[in-house]
Amino acid sequence: MRRILIFSLVYYPRFIGGAEVAVKEITDRISDTDIQFDMITLRKHADAFERVGNVNVYRVGMAWFGKNSKSSKLFPLSKLLFIPLAALKAVSLHRKEKYDAVWPIMASYGGFAAVLFRMIYPNAPMVLTVQEGDNFERRQGIFRPFFKKIFTSATRIQVISNYLADWARSFGATAPIEVIPNGVDCDRFVRPISPVRKSELRAECGIVDTDLVLVTASRLVHKNAVDTIIATLALLPHNYKLLILGTGADEDTLRNQTKLLKVEGRVIFKGFISHDLLPEYLQASDIFIRPSRTEGLGNSFLEAMAAGIPVIATPVGGIPDFLTDGQTGLFCEVDNPQSIAQKVEKLTKDKESREYIITNARNMVQQKYDWDAVAGKMKGNFESL
Repeated sequence: MRRILIFSLVYYPRFIGGAEVAVKEITDRISDTDIQFDMITLRKHADAFERVGNVNVYRVGMAWFGKNSKSSKLFPLSKLLFIPLAALKAVSLHRKEKYDAVWPIMASYGGFAAVLFRMIYPNAPMVLTVQEGDNFERRQGIFRPFFKKIFTSATRIQVISNYLADWARSFGATAPIEVIPNGVDCDRFVRPISPVRKSELRAECGIVDTDLVLVTASRLVHKNAVDTIIATLALLPHNYKLLILGTGADEDTLRNQTKLLKVEGRVIFKGFISHDLLPEYLQASDIFIRPSRTEGLGNSFLEAMAAGIPVIATPVGGIPDFLTDGQTGLFCEVDNPQSIAQKVEKLTKDKESREYIITNARNMVQQKYDWDAVAGKMKGNFESL
């Protein structure tokens, strides 16, 4: 049995993003009789250790997470402290477990911790997973040599898109790079909800039968451009509603924007929705939109495709890996509400194109982006070290 140590700044249950979903989906599908996974992550609550799926999770640092201003100010400090604390914890665990490899998730805080660990144990292989979707500019300038060290220290690199493969090479990566995208639990997202359940969800959100529902599922941060979707709503008829699934730092700003544009009655901030319920909310909607400013890949797009609703996105980052304009979705321009409105109108009026896109996209996801296949490839990577 192999033993792998994961470095991840945040993890379940308090923080769930694309990278965290990927780690859990992959590790859940690999038997712990084949590979034992341990993880070091930031401590967000009282438990210094817990078992999450197939992963033994060790938490370091103080519990700075929370909604009050004090905890928000301390969180950046806790992220910096995570680097030495995680490295020290890794050394302690390694003396007992004798890990076969370390697996940092993203070229960020977890990557720095893994580099520190390898300064003490240079023979430990390092498999770097690159999942980044934003903050690329922070890796530039005086910080570039530090981030470059993460890439040059890796024994093997797994990226989720061709865009990120090129990005890794630009930072001096010389290790083998393999594109293994994130996946979708196809069975769960493809499975249709009943008409009764669909009506219940729409009624719960204040949506009537004559409404057309635009939906986005993302963190409410600048790179996901939810503000552009809200601006688009002002250009569409009053029966178009926007369902926002997610929370984030920009929520107050976005709520203020709806008031300024006088569309607050047409925007539903649903907040955090568990991943188990996400397929139902997607299927209760009509069009998925995320006009990203940057994007590593974008699990949410693939999940919407599997759920059977058409997708509007921007041709940035890793999105062109899976979205072909007019075939598996529609491209809009970055920061252009008018462009989005035109694409919404096309999907609303041209039902033949809409069904063509839905069918192509769902078939593509089922064939290329199933989690079982992704987990199998990652298992092979670890076993070949």
